[in-house]
Amino acid sequence: MKIYFAGSIRGGRKDAELYRKVIAALKEKHQVLTEHVGDLSLSTMEDKGDKAIYEQDTAWLRECDVVVAECTQVSLGVGYELAYAEAHNKEVHIFYRPNETQLSAMLSGDDYFHIHRYNDEKDILTQVRALWG
Repeated sequence: MKIYFAGSIRGGRKDAELYRKVIAALKEKHQVLTEHVGDLSLSTMEDKGDKAIYEQDTAWLRECDVVVAECTQVSLGVGYELAYAEAHNKEVHIFYRPNETQLSAMLSGDDYFHIHRYNDEKDILTQVRALWG
């Protein structure tokens, strides 16, 4: 299965290490198209150019089978990716830590999305690994 992992880049890299671990867990059985999101050296200001980033990311979103998003760190880009995925009928799983953020009503109020709350790293890794057995 091809997975598009979405996590904050320009919105902040506070959870980059967690993204790296979630991506590694997903890669145990699946292909992750967006491994770079978990790259700890990734800058908040990528140098590829905005147009190229948009074109690559939307191509990956169209190609993927499912989207997994970590939404604790607020990101306009991730929000856009989620709406794009829904518009293209992609299965979407959203993870967030409710003790650190309140998920946007535009996500939590949309029955299309599969919402997963978690408390810590161990919790999210267990949930991610259980998604597709």
